[in-house]
Amino acid sequence: MLETIKQQIVDYGKKLIDSGLTSGTGGNVSIFDPNTQLMAISPSGIDYAETTGRDVVLMDLTGNVVEGERKPSSEWQMHLIYYQKRGEEIGAVVHAHSTCSTILATCRKELPATNYMIALAGGNNVRCSEYATFGTRELAEASFEAMKDRYACFLANHGLLTCGKDIQTAFSTAVEIERLAGLHIGATLLGGAVVLPDDEMERMKTAFQSYGQVKE
Repeated sequence: MLETIKQQIVDYGKKLIDSGLTSGTGGNVSIFDPNTQLMAISPSGIDYAETTGRDVVLMDLTGNVVEGERKPSSEWQMHLIYYQKRGEEIGAVVHAHSTCSTILATCRKELPATNYMIALAGGNNVRCSEYATFGTRELAEASFEAMKDRYACFLANHGLLTCGKDIQTAFSTAVEIERLAGLHIGATLLGGAVVLPDDEMERMKTAFQSYGQVKE
């Protein structure tokens, strides 16, 4: 089932490593198929370079494994909650342990609008969630609250979580938020991080809705 989607999980798992967004077996990716109402998610603890489509796990919206012999990612609940509650707009979720985002998450700091590109994440900041143990429903709920009206959040003392209409969007958002987190940390160290006003960020949110090659 869903062979193309499974291959995307494999490909983007490798991209997590190649882009430096995570290391080892850290992080995870998922894609939601609205036709079957199934979530495809990367397996737990398998090297991304060795993962194949057969290792990808399919789960329904109640959390039952529908297909797959592997254990799903330990963070499957954190992915599933977005498809349960925001499935009409979210089609993929990416979780990474990227360095700069995790620095802010470890300090439990948000990423304010020190760059206009932060509007890609849906607002004038990227919030940090409350802390919860990895792999728990509590972490899923904490992340969901932090990502309210957004497409990215930090997980306290943990890492970065992003989502989007498809896996390409969710992944590119993760890459961009990590870059912006690094810029913010650098500017703060120089004592010169200036936050853009809310009205400018509202203009940016509107502008990004028609940015690029918009499909009619």
